[in-house]
Amino acid sequence: MNAHNYISGQIIDIGFKIHQKLGPGLFESVYEQILCFELKKRGIKFQRQVALPVVWEEIKLEHGFRVDLIIENLVLVEIKSIENVAPVHLKQTLTYLKLSELKLGLLMNFQVNLLKDGIHRIVNQL
Repeated sequence: MNAHNYISGQIIDIGFKIHQKLGPGLFESVYEQILCFELKKRGIKFQRQVALPVVWEEIKLEHGFRVDLIIENLVLVEIKSIENVAPVHLKQTLTYLKLSELKLGLLMNFQVNLLKDGIHRIVNQL
């Protein structure tokens, strides 16, 4: 099985578990912290609130943007708890993928009745 698919499957499985027990309505930071706890229990490596630089010609913005999670250096995860995911959120996640040079991203919105409706898989030349 492809490593990207395996890791994203684990993330989604954990997301379903969290959403089933807690449902929508909490802050993004709560979902993020619980997701990290569950990743750690499964022995999956992650980085949380990762500041990544943006380079433009000869300038480097050290903290150009902040990614919620990078898991196993393979999958970027952006967590939302908002009424509706807008096209800008999808574009933003794709831009984060390009700048981080990662290939797969998950945009997970927990503010939905069914989590399957809140998961968006975004690829960067995968």
